[in-house]
Amino acid sequence: MFQSGVFNYVDLLDKAADASWLRHQAISNNITNATTPGYKRQEVAFESVLQKALGSSRYVPTDFKVSRALNYSLSPRLFQDFSSYSYRLDKNNVDIETEEVMLAENQLKYNGLLDSINDEFSNMQVAMK
Repeated sequence: MFQSGVFNYVDLLDKAADASWLRHQAISNNITNATTPGYKRQEVAFESVLQKALGSSRYVPTDFKVSRALNYSLSPRLFQDFSSYSYRLDKNNVDIETEEVMLAENQLKYNGLLDSINDEFSNMQVAMK
């Protein structure tokens, strides 16, 4: 089948939006369990995976980097922060104020990703006219 690469940016933005959605769920769990004794906060790793997939060469065209990144395993990774640092004596390491800031930051990122996806489709629509 013919691969045009037209949807490469949309596919990459979609994967980033999925990671942002997973991060939203993790932060929500952290906020919900902020008073649960022994709970360790959850975090999502995606940006580092994406950066590695895109590569660091300045001399490679962005279109090629995006196409190559889509062949890479771009799946967000959920992990627990087992830091020995705890905010309370019950070994819980969730700081509710930090989580709320992270939630707001993630919401802005998610909205930006959705706007970018919509812009890509608008650009395709203009090109088809």
